[in-house]
Amino acid sequence: MKNDLLLRAARGKATERAPVWVMRQAGRYLPEFRKVREKHSFFEICRTPELATEVTLQPIDRYDGLLDAAIIFSDILVVPQAMGLQVEMVPGHGPQILEPLITPKDLERLKKHVNVYEELQYAFDAITMTRHALEGRVPLIGFVGGPWTLMSYMVEGSGNKTWSRVKTWIFKYPEASHVVLQKITDVCVDFLVGQALAGAQLLQVFESLGGELAPQDFDKFALPYLIQLADRVKMRLGPDADVPMVVFAKGSWFALEALSKGGLYDVIGVDWTVSAAYAKAATQGRVTLQGNLDPSVLLGGEEAIVAETERMVREFYSEGRRYIANLGHGIMEMASVEALEVFLKTVHRASARAGEEKMAAAGGA
Repeated sequence: MKNDLLLRAARGKATERAPVWVMRQAGRYLPEFRKVREKHSFFEICRTPELATEVTLQPIDRYDGLLDAAIIFSDILVVPQAMGLQVEMVPGHGPQILEPLITPKDLERLKKHVNVYEELQYAFDAITMTRHALEGRVPLIGFVGGPWTLMSYMVEGSGNKTWSRVKTWIFKYPEASHVVLQKITDVCVDFLVGQALAGAQLLQVFESLGGELAPQDFDKFALPYLIQLADRVKMRLGPDADVPMVVFAKGSWFALEALSKGGLYDVIGVDWTVSAAYAKAATQGRVTLQGNLDPSVLLGGEEAIVAETERMVREFYSEGRRYIANLGHGIMEMASVEALEVFLKTVHRASARAGEEKMAAAGGA
């Protein structure tokens, strides 16, 4: 591995600078990605290993030496697809599940048993192909959506502002909700294990809608499944696998302490609404923190990008370890490739000196 900064940071080791990658770094802000999309549908790219590999490598090639990880090009909704639901990417509206779950009776439409090696083999093939293509330049990240987030899409059908249908489910059909969440968790466990065996070197769980739940409801309908997910994946992979796991529960500041306990997740992603001081106090050095620049900063011009990125690095990376720089959510489609380059270069520059000083003081421990 030519660049193992990310893996060292995830394992809590000191790093000479903060590693950096960006959620949705292979995506619509890149002109080369838009070119591929002119010829192929979104899910066609996901299901074609050669195309998924090409797109995954695009930001690595463009920002050569600036990104410290690749994340496989896929989508969290491939899991509902594997479970029997039909998902389409609607231009201008995003992903849409054509026949969402309306009542518990609709659970009969879900497959009783999902063999991920039949339904999602294309994802494993893409990971293996991408690992070979990377030639050790940077680690490769695999991922799934969190169970609560996936259930939300399966019930709502698409993203919206209130998520009222799925919230109605947890209050009106609590038992059925737990059945759905358990089914999703079972598939996600198999999918993550398969990704690791295919070559993914770090696994991230995107519980992007965690903040839609009240703290007490998160504790019932999100947290138990996130804990179960990490526990079962690590148990299946075994102690020698050493594949770090990340959880990003956007908006769930109240769950940082709980998610950081038990040694299940090695890294916790935080969004821009959480201060470094709060995140550090809540997690007490038990995990590596990842994040958390507001993606909108990349639209604000070079001066703002530099200032905000330097502040972020200064606050999160003061100890020279336990930090991975990232945005607080996915990069926006309207962000420029130049703006992202400024962000990446600023992370390198701002964190290098602090990292070198801390490495020297710690003797490289």
